Amino acid sequence: MDEMRTARLEAAGVDVEEALARFMGNEALLMKFLLQFPQDPSFQQLKEALARGDAAQAFAAAHTFKGVAGNLSMKALFRQASPVVEDLRAGDLASAEGKMEALEERYRQTLEALSSLE
Repeated sequence: MDEMRTARLEAAGVDVEEALARFMGNEALLMKFLLQFPQDPSFQQLKEALARGDAAQAFAAAHTFKGVAGNLSMKALFRQASPVVEDLRAGDLASAEGKMEALEERYRQTLEALSSLE
């Protein structure tokens, strides 16, 4: 992977070395999955479930979102999503909602970094 692409991914909180190891060194496959990330519906599902006050659906969406971020070695996004997942696991919608602004900002930064790679 070239230095510019690596630097942009790392600035977005992606552990490139770990991600490449997870994808067995296949850079093309990693990039395919990273560039598909913006189409993953789990973040929007999380926001919609929170707006409805649906703790069970919010937890399911947050857990999925965190898992996708983790599988793509998006460490910063994973760390930001983890407390939201734990709040929702405990059924604490108010606390989870209080953490959403920071999570949404990290998500936006990640998407911007990914769009710069296309």
